[in-house]
Amino acid sequence: MQSSDARILRGAAIPTGLVGVGAVLIGLLAAGAKGALAAALATVVVIAFFSVSALAVSWAAKVSSQTMMLAALASYMVKILAVMVLVTTMDGVSIWDTTVFGWTVVGLALIWIAAEFRVALQRGRPYIDEPENALDRSP
Repeated sequence: MQSSDARILRGAAIPTGLVGVGAVLIGLLAAGAKGALAAALATVVVIAFFSVSALAVSWAAKVSSQTMMLAALASYMVKILAVMVLVTTMDGVSIWDTTVFGWTVVGLALIWIAAEFRVALQRGRPYIDEPENALDRSP
């Protein structure tokens, strides 16, 4: 993993984890122990899903930019399908509060995306470097 990829991963995982701790406290206040468990599980799910996706894209970036785009799209589809399966199988679960789980997943996913975006903007250079022999498209 390149240092820039690790910086993006850390820059997204740390804020998401911190907000996840807050979500556990909110879940505890809103729905008791079941809410806290739901928020904790949602935090683990979001951090795991997005971290695996970031690692896959980072690995693919070593191969080529086309492979990186394919890995990003494929990991996005796998995340969507996995969350859909997870939510479908949890429909009748009474161990934790499914409403708290759902809202925590949505909230933490938005936090992760915003944190990645913030880190990418702070870098000051494009994520993909253009090749040396790129065509000059100036007018």
